[in-house]
Amino acid sequence: MTTHYPSAHRPATQHSPIHAGQTPSTSVERDAEQAVLQARARALAESAGGTRSGGGTRSGGTPLQVLAFRLAQERYAVDIDAVREVCPLKSLTPLPGVPDFVMGIVNVRGHVVSVLDLKRFFGLPQGGLTDMNKIVLLGSEQMEFGLLADAVLGVLTVDSEALAQASLPLNDARLPYLKGVTAEHLILLDARQLLNDPRMIVDEEVE
Repeated sequence: MTTHYPSAHRPATQHSPIHAGQTPSTSVERDAEQAVLQARARALAESAGGTRSGGGTRSGGTPLQVLAFRLAQERYAVDIDAVREVCPLKSLTPLPGVPDFVMGIVNVRGHVVSVLDLKRFFGLPQGGLTDMNKIVLLGSEQMEFGLLADAVLGVLTVDSEALAQASLPLNDARLPYLKGVTAEHLILLDARQLLNDPRMIVDEEVE
């Protein structure tokens, strides 16, 4: 019998970042959830007004709101508009026959979400799982999956025009996904590039 295990799932339904009766466990998570809600409200307003530019990079140096998190000893961030939710890592179910960067799946209030380990995908130093680990759920209309974060650092504002190019080797796995680096060494990832990358969809056959 052949079973197919996708590494990322196309969303069947939309769900709210905060479930009734459930609150984030730390002030950082509460701030992150509030920022996600604000970003969704802003996106809905822009969509209704016909002013959204299709998700492209903002022009004119408009500040970017990003969610910052830690991977290994480095700080990374993604545009808050791509973040659906931040939640604890609980009850992870491993899947056989998938690449090593696919950690498995979790159930987020009845919604099955794949969890990807960017440290393995990017070839960064590995570490064990702790209570600090969180899942940063990214989503678009076509795709959603969770990124494993060693810790969530909070919501920051960065100047898109002040981003510098990262000094990385040409064969560095992170290069296709980088928007730039801030003066504070915050590495901004392109969430849409991650969501649109076909390598994030793995269809392995397991006998």
